[in-house]
Amino acid sequence: MEGQPRTLRDLVALWARCAPGTPALLAPGREPLTYKGLLDRLERTAGALARCGAAPGERVAVALPNGPEMAVAVLSAAAVGACAPLNQNLTEAAWRFCLSDLQPKVLLLPAGQCATARKVADALAIRCLDAQWTEASPAGVFEISGGSSVAAPGGEPGSDDVAIVLHTSGTTSRPKQVPLTHRNVLASARNVASTLKLASADRCLNVMPLFHVHGLVAALCASLWAGASVVCTPGMRESDFLDWLTAFEPTWYTAVPTIHEAALRALRSRPMPVHKLRLARSSSAALSMRLGTDLESALGVPVINAYGMTEAAHQIAANPLPPARRKPGTVGLPSGPEVGIIDASGSLLAVGAMGEIVVRGENVVSGYQGDEEANRGAFMNGWFRTGDIGYLDDDGYLTITGRLKELINRGGEKVSPGDVEQALYEHEAVQQAAAFAVPHSTLGEDIAAAVVLHPEASLTPEALRRFLIGRVAEAKIPSTVVFVDELPKGPTGKLQRIGLAERLADRLASRFVSPRTPMETLVAETFAAVLGIERVGLHDNFFALGGDSLRGNQVLARLRAQRRADVPLMALFTYPTVAELAREIEAVERSRLLQALEKVERLDDAGGDRLLQIARQRRGNAG
Repeated sequence: MEGQPRTLRDLVALWARCAPGTPALLAPGREPLTYKGLLDRLERTAGALARCGAAPGERVAVALPNGPEMAVAVLSAAAVGACAPLNQNLTEAAWRFCLSDLQPKVLLLPAGQCATARKVADALAIRCLDAQWTEASPAGVFEISGGSSVAAPGGEPGSDDVAIVLHTSGTTSRPKQVPLTHRNVLASARNVASTLKLASADRCLNVMPLFHVHGLVAALCASLWAGASVVCTPGMRESDFLDWLTAFEPTWYTAVPTIHEAALRALRSRPMPVHKLRLARSSSAALSMRLGTDLESALGVPVINAYGMTEAAHQIAANPLPPARRKPGTVGLPSGPEVGIIDASGSLLAVGAMGEIVVRGENVVSGYQGDEEANRGAFMNGWFRTGDIGYLDDDGYLTITGRLKELINRGGEKVSPGDVEQALYEHEAVQQAAAFAVPHSTLGEDIAAAVVLHPEASLTPEALRRFLIGRVAEAKIPSTVVFVDELPKGPTGKLQRIGLAERLADRLASRFVSPRTPMETLVAETFAAVLGIERVGLHDNFFALGGDSLRGNQVLARLRAQRRADVPLMALFTYPTVAELAREIEAVERSRLLQALEKVERLDDAGGDRLLQIARQRRGNAG
């Protein structure tokens, strides 16, 4: 690259000078915008924002539909101030929080839309500006109105000025402001472009929202770093995905796993079109090995699994492109920043040891905005604490096993939801899965799993738990499995695991049904006696009622003494309800009776004929 750009505007200006006619932004049904055109639009829009009071250090909030206008608006706002890209579909409460927290100088909205945002902005005395364009306009071309002109303060942001302000997801705590400087963003864009070997001939099909760091940095800014082009779609549309592959001839796309699932469904819905993809990239959530393998097979190109987060301006690690070695199940090698693993005291751990993942480097934020308490907890000895758990292997590849705040403490055994989910994904009927903690009276927490099955698939919780035996330790087998139509996801398609227990409370609670058979009655009474509770119903789960391994052994010992039903402890993990365990015990007893009768049939002594008749009669009754 000719010279190192200091800001995002410098980056666009570089390619406008070196390759002015190269398409920078494309969109369905629109004329492409060249790098020269992009620079012209950026400077014009930045000037309009400056005349409305925007200046270095001032927040400029932007909430336009996903597409080329959003891309131009973000780059323009960052060229004059600190851009805060927002989802235009926020609730009123979310708008109130974001705008109160950010205190932007202006808020740019699509003309005639976003009444809720305007209402909240008016209440907070924040000036709203209108962006207006037509579908006949070239991609990214729009006009700004609604602001009164003021004297432009002058001055342009530098490399250490804030370019983009994003909020953390807030799934486990109050969302925090992440002020990413131009240096942070450009370093991460460079790292992504280097990992994927992007060149000016590449074209990214962007299906990620541009209010999120994944779409902004990995798709848009990494492409700009390479002087390449970006197809700015309205977002993932399963019905249009194959047409976009044909019409725009992209060489790559990047997405979260749920969007890859939609892409895979599209690929299976009709014949695969001729395409020019050379890779697909996955990040922002765990990619199951099954989905990665299936997608790679359908596309015929490598699927690059990567790891990133907002505080690192997105990318931290990534698997390399072939012919370099990729390791399924890992997120690859550190791709720019340094990566370490620490213990609870903050000491760096040796290779292979599991602990918290920490990072440092040019792309990593220096601190949260105005939150010293959060900064004290997030930074240690110059490292940023990611909150993720994992380890580095002998070859330097990073494996993530879960998040500190999502670990399930099952009676002192720390269980990562990711370990459970990966095992669930091995079942061919499972399309999506989420493991999560549920309260438990004696263990503290127990494991539950919400599962979405593939269309037309049929499966029972009992069969799925049985499938997990031998694939994970018995302590990692969910006590409760519920099948759902869909899992809750955020606006970027990322699974929202926190809060699942509350969302599914009705499904997790069992309705009382009295036992029906002598065996069900025996099991229910045994559960009640061991657990010290008054009554147990047919569908009550032993572990959900407060059971654990120790009490489970007591249950089985009592049943063995009364019925000589010798079933292992693992059977209780697999069949934890009264109905399931009773059926399993009856099946074991029936099998053993038939085996005994077969032995009797083989008797050929003098009394064997009579015994044979009895055996055949009992076999008929047992059958």
